[in-house]
Amino acid sequence: MDKPLIGITMSRDEEFAIGARDWIRHVYLSAIIEAGGVPVPLPNEPTATLLLEMCHGLLLTGGGDFDPACYGEVNHGDSSGISVARDETELGLLQQAMDRGLPIFGICRGMQAIAVAKGGSLIQDVRHQMPDSVIMHSQDAPRGALTHRVIAVDDSLLKRLVSSSEFLVNSFHHQAIARVPEGMKIGAISEDQVVEAIESQDGRFILGVQWHPEDLADRESEAKSLFAAFVAAARQFQLG
Repeated sequence: MDKPLIGITMSRDEEFAIGARDWIRHVYLSAIIEAGGVPVPLPNEPTATLLLEMCHGLLLTGGGDFDPACYGEVNHGDSSGISVARDETELGLLQQAMDRGLPIFGICRGMQAIAVAKGGSLIQDVRHQMPDSVIMHSQDAPRGALTHRVIAVDDSLLKRLVSSSEFLVNSFHHQAIARVPEGMKIGAISEDQVVEAIESQDGRFILGVQWHPEDLADRESEAKSLFAAFVAAARQFQLG
């Protein structure tokens, strides 16, 4: 197959009517397909590691909160939608992907997953821990609406990819990165200083963004460029 295979993590509903259910929003699949890749959904099961062995890139999707125990904290009551199975699966997949040198792209929870996997920590609730913030990070507007500005750091991979210092994004999160882990650096911040993107310091394609470009990829050039660059990096890995 000449197109790179992109492993994509899945959400898990622990208390679905007929038992646990893994699922994925179609916009993630279509964004990868449009960028020239072949999506490979990765269930929250041990078999996910076997599927990732075939892949040339790893996309970590949005979803519920991480168990704070994963980054050495107790739940203050603000973390919800926790799936231990998903936490364990994604952290294992990330270690596998990093060991192989796969390109990695994390979206919302996916960015937080990268931070947690590499030893960072999270703000469990932006509203409670950053009471002076004037930005609604969990917007009420439709998913495709652009509601606040992010500022790309000079000389960052993100700035090179989107060809812009400032641009508007959508926003659907209440948690954020508190401590950026060793080996990663900030790629963008919001006007209230919330970390909006992180990236690898060593030049490898490990990129996380806090917004949801998959909901914008059909019409926003910045969003398209992120998926295009990620799939291009996966193709380069495929070719060796």
